[in-house]
Amino acid sequence: MRQTTLLQISLTLALGPVAAGCGVRAQTDPAAGAPPPAQVEKETNGEDFKVDHPDQFPLAIAGEHRAAPELNVTGTVMPDISRAIPVISIATGRITEILARVGDTVKKGQLLLKVQSADISQAFSDYRQAVVDEVLAKAQLERSKLLYEKGAVAQKDLEVAQDVEAKAVVTVENTLARLKVLGADPKNPTAVVDISAPASGVITDQQVTAASGTQGLASPNLMTISDLSHIWIVCDVYEDKLSFVRQGEFAEIHLNAYPNMVLKGRISNIGAILDPNLRTAKVRIEVQNSGVLRLGMFVTATFHGQQEVTHATIPSTAILHLHDRDWVYLPKEGGQFQRVEVTGGNILAGNLQEVTGIQPGQQVIQNALALQATVEQ
Repeated sequence: MRQTTLLQISLTLALGPVAAGCGVRAQTDPAAGAPPPAQVEKETNGEDFKVDHPDQFPLAIAGEHRAAPELNVTGTVMPDISRAIPVISIATGRITEILARVGDTVKKGQLLLKVQSADISQAFSDYRQAVVDEVLAKAQLERSKLLYEKGAVAQKDLEVAQDVEAKAVVTVENTLARLKVLGADPKNPTAVVDISAPASGVITDQQVTAASGTQGLASPNLMTISDLSHIWIVCDVYEDKLSFVRQGEFAEIHLNAYPNMVLKGRISNIGAILDPNLRTAKVRIEVQNSGVLRLGMFVTATFHGQQEVTHATIPSTAILHLHDRDWVYLPKEGGQFQRVEVTGGNILAGNLQEVTGIQPGQQVIQNALALQATVEQ
């Protein structure tokens, strides 16, 4: 037993230095490996941060950009109501044939539809009777003149014949005019009247179908033809932004369907009444349409202010998007950085962006995301 105890003590004394050596090698040697991670200390104001190695975060100097302020709003393409022509039928009747539909491009005078009308039949009947009566009245007048010259009738009888013939002429003229108003052709006696396009354009509305009826002017317009060579863009502008909009000036129109195309339109009207719920005014822009604008399209209208303003410009990487807000980091003394809220603006060439909230010449961290990652560790 004594020999076993002495052997255990000897082994313990022999392995002790080896275990101690292993413990020394397991410790980190700062001089032999990578530098330790930066230590962040948050200041009491909640937006100041301190790091151990601030030189690892490059700085950028805010530039200066002068330009007129811009206002971007969305708008909708609508037809110019002054160029919208209704298609109507004076005659009451049934639609027997429709030769054009919504969306079709038509020319002035083109046949659109046909209406079978009892009004046309009655108008033709009245016209024919008037023509016959006028022929009879004219013959009686000629006879009265001949008898009056021979002394066979009195002058009053001649005057009566003249009056009857004059009234017959008036009746013919009235019945003929009614036929023309109803759209009928006096040389083509039929109960079906042709409805033609009153102007060239695109059919943007249709209220009838085949075999439906029309009550003349008492019914809605059969169709509506719009001239889309000039259209309206109607935008909603908030009350506090109305200073950007001035009647008679021009606005830029950007299309989602054609990102590289920019159109120009003139502001023709600014609504005199604000929407009581949204606090917005309707702004109307007139634009010449080459065919790319279609009714119902959503566009972006850009209005420009009159006076130029100065904005600071910084690299886009210097802006941190956090919690739906934009931030930048400003360097301070003693390895500290201050996080400042800014408002991002237009994107400029060279990956620069306008910001409001700092001044030109101020230094910012060039890569705000890298510093934010260090702060969150």
